[in-house]
Amino acid sequence: MSKALVRRETIAGYAFMLPSLIFFLGFVIYPMIQCIITSFFDSTMNREDIFVGFGNYIELFQDKVFLGALRNTIIIVLVSVPVVCIFSLWVSSVIQNLRGPLCSVFRCVFYLPVVTGSVAVTVVWKWMFNNYYGIFNYVGKATGLIEQNINWLGDEKYALGCIILILLTTSVGQPIVLYVSALDNVDQSLVEAAEVDGATRLQCFWKIKWPQIKPTTLYILVITTINSFQCFALIQLLTSGGPNHSTDTIMYYIYHTAFKLYRYGYGNAMGVVLALAIAILSGIQFKLAKSE
Repeated sequence: MSKALVRRETIAGYAFMLPSLIFFLGFVIYPMIQCIITSFFDSTMNREDIFVGFGNYIELFQDKVFLGALRNTIIIVLVSVPVVCIFSLWVSSVIQNLRGPLCSVFRCVFYLPVVTGSVAVTVVWKWMFNNYYGIFNYVGKATGLIEQNINWLGDEKYALGCIILILLTTSVGQPIVLYVSALDNVDQSLVEAAEVDGATRLQCFWKIKWPQIKPTTLYILVITTINSFQCFALIQLLTSGGPNHSTDTIMYYIYHTAFKLYRYGYGNAMGVVLALAIAILSGIQFKLAKSE
């Protein structure tokens, strides 16, 4: 192949990638840079931006509502990430041993909440948690677990727990499908050889299967962490951060600050803090995975 032909193919490749590069720069990189810049200004509607330096960031960590939203977000992440990963791995291990259409049926059942619209799923859960005719109150009173109806989403003691429960049920579908695929790709000859040598099922999993599915586990950890940090739709549709800010998350507080209070600079400062938190935690997960 001549150098001229190679050069023409290289130029054609760059020309093909140019629209994607322009889109990435215009709709990803530029908004990120603009967000960081605006976070140093007191920016709102109908007046010029006022430079405040790190004033927005200082105010953040004096804002009790933001600190509460940060606490709630951390609780959601610490609960949902390990539970989703462990439950998904357990369910996929059971499903992977099934054969025929039964395996496909269980995959569809667990993946259904992922492909179903989040609004539709949330409406169903809102009906189930209804404090007058919801199924949880009905079953609880019928079985004697509760004496009177509980306002699940309107009580500070229960509201955040309800949000976490819904988040868990809607987050396990994709990890289960990924784990089933990863377990299907495990070298079965190694497993059979270990079983012949007298290895237990747990030993086979830990010594043979686990090292081969670690990349999938890392991906699930990172994606679940990001999704947990970005919990917004459930809060917006169910509680709007209430009662008394008990279900506020950083993502919802960003939305409330920027699009209801029109404090764009302050909202962008929260967005920068959230992005840094996600990047640091994801980096730690990658570092731990490499060290192992």
